[in-house]
Amino acid sequence: MALKATIFKAGLQIADIDHGYYADHTLTLARHPSETDERMMVRLVALALQAHQLQDVCAGDGTLAFGAGLSDPDNPDVSLTDFTGHKRLWIEVGQPEDKPLTKACQKADAVVVYAFHHAAEVWWKGIENKLTRLDKLQVWRVPTESSQALAQLAQRSMQLQATIQEGALMLGDGTHHVTIEPLRWK
Repeated sequence: MALKATIFKAGLQIADIDHGYYADHTLTLARHPSETDERMMVRLVALALQAHQLQDVCAGDGTLAFGAGLSDPDNPDVSLTDFTGHKRLWIEVGQPEDKPLTKACQKADAVVVYAFHHAAEVWWKGIENKLTRLDKLQVWRVPTESSQALAQLAQRSMQLQATIQEGALMLGDGTHHVTIEPLRWK
């Protein structure tokens, strides 16, 4: 019998001072049996860091949502879709291959990768030259210490506050806080 995804609920309050975006999001995250808490929380961080696009790109008339994740590699981890159904933003987490990223750049207006894990530098050195021609692509590195600390915030029911200021994200649950300063690689 196949293992089922574990469902997590999150209330996420975002105060993005850098972009003037302030909103509350009620989210449902399905964690695939092979997905770690660390990866799931990096998906949540990616959504928080890009949530301002909902207002900036779609003037509030769009859907910012988690994709099927590991269970469907042809779907983004997080996406922003406008009211016409067009993908405005495609977000991947981890170390994806170059061919799926090329396809994503053909399907969406912008593609963002948030690489994490101690092997991210090795992945980047091996793939960087293959991605230089993709103008729609941004690649960010989430520091390993920060991504590992995120796993401590993972609960089946979460109330989280995200504050983004000067490019850094502080994510907390009232008891624990993690500060993430993503580094832009591309």
